[in-house]
Amino acid sequence: MNLYAKRRVAAGLMAAATLLSSLAVLKANAQIASPTNYLAPVIAQMQVQWPKNRTVNIVCHGHSVPAGYFKTPAVDLLHAYPNLLRVALAEKYTNAVINVIVTAIGGEASDKGAARFDTDVLTHKPDVMLIDYALNDRRIGLECARTNWIAMIEKTQAAGARVILLTPTPDQSAKLDDPNDPLNEHAEQIRKLAAEYQVGLVDSLAAFKAEVARGTALTNLMSQVNHPNSRGHEIVAAEVGKWF
Repeated sequence: MNLYAKRRVAAGLMAAATLLSSLAVLKANAQIASPTNYLAPVIAQMQVQWPKNRTVNIVCHGHSVPAGYFKTPAVDLLHAYPNLLRVALAEKYTNAVINVIVTAIGGEASDKGAARFDTDVLTHKPDVMLIDYALNDRRIGLECARTNWIAMIEKTQAAGARVILLTPTPDQSAKLDDPNDPLNEHAEQIRKLAAEYQVGLVDSLAAFKAEVARGTALTNLMSQVNHPNSRGHEIVAAEVGKWF
């Protein structure tokens, strides 16, 4: 190899090293979106008055909790967090036409949710997408769940909508103080995905833990072992509402 060729190889290696270094810096600096401005375009739209306004669509995708199941088989849509969010936004943005659309299915994990994402979810043309699957994703594992969540995040972003990821609400059979408990592991993976994709995060699990730390018994927030009651849904709705 002549001197010129060696220099070209060296330059190529240096460029590759620089690119890898830049990617590492970007990854290290990745962070969750800020509630102060992430939904600014959506909020601006909700402040537009008739006749220039349009319908704003917020889609809640996930499992039984956003679907409204309390003590199975009872469903209480009025007190589930998607409807609590709808009420709060309707009271705050009185000129807005807001649809809160629930595409959640009880018992479903993110593999099925991702499989029907194009046909059942994106067809609603969301402005904001909430994803809440972690409770049931424990049965499919972290790696599979990550693949599914990434697919849904990227498709939502490609459609021009904002994404908000939700960590799980509690399961009373989980060891909430053990970082190696699957519920905590999935919550941590969701936090990392929110930072990696710089999207919104509603840390439901952390909010419940904070409420318990203030002296509230977890049983007072739950309707059954793995479903929050109306008080628990109010916690989630309040955390979601901070983004609006």
